[in-house]
Amino acid sequence: MFAKGEPLFSFEFFLPKAPQDLDSFVREVKELKALNPDYVSLTYGAGGSSRAQTIEAAGRIQRETGLATACHLTCIAHTRDEIASALDRLHALGIRHLVALRGDAPKDQAVLPPQQRDFGYASDLVGFIKRRGHFRMGVACYPEKHPEALSAEDDLARFVAKVSAGADWAITQLFFDAQDYFRFVARARAAGVSVPIVPGLMPVTSYSQLKRFIQLCGAKIPPRLEERLIPLQEDPAAIVREGIEWATEQGLELLRGGAPGIHFYTLNRSHSTSEILARLRRQ
Repeated sequence: MFAKGEPLFSFEFFLPKAPQDLDSFVREVKELKALNPDYVSLTYGAGGSSRAQTIEAAGRIQRETGLATACHLTCIAHTRDEIASALDRLHALGIRHLVALRGDAPKDQAVLPPQQRDFGYASDLVGFIKRRGHFRMGVACYPEKHPEALSAEDDLARFVAKVSAGADWAITQLFFDAQDYFRFVARARAAGVSVPIVPGLMPVTSYSQLKRFIQLCGAKIPPRLEERLIPLQEDPAAIVREGIEWATEQGLELLRGGAPGIHFYTLNRSHSTSEILARLRRQ
């Protein structure tokens, strides 16, 4: 996927909660095809909720748009047999790219400790998929440390284990300071990681939403960005414009510093992503 030597741009979507919204969602993805993303990815809920629907939707998107589609696959609440069945279905649908994740614990049920699960960690899932063949895999990494990790060193060791198990590329959690990405990549390279590490960017579209997201994922808001957003928080249109400006500046710094591409967390909204990508490609 990264062999062409030019930056790759990809979009992440999530499956609509209401089944009746799927047709309009697929139409929106088709409209974004005009932006020529190198691939799109499709995620689903905590603990693997709506997994089957997401798999079928991924197949439909790839079939109807012609865009390479990477389906998210989580393992925290699934058995080996369930994952094997999901992989069989994905392969039958023509999906050849996955984003392999541990996933978040489901909200409505207890999760067994890692040593009692079929897949204790994401690295176990990666190894299982690798042994079956057929798929290329992306994995997650965290420039500012996973919120559950005991330390930055422990978090990096988990990432190295995923890559060693067979990951082909990595996508970072959202972050807002390019220097956090460069520092993380330097540490990963020193630890022996050689796969492409793609920065994940989320254009700010709502100040309150941004605050909720960073609490969940452990990211921080740089003081300069906070200073730019606080005076605008009651003006939704101005927040969107500022989010586009910041993400464009961040994207340019990342690409000029050697990042292999940009993965956009679109939140199923196309305006900001379209504008940012157009600006990046004009540079």
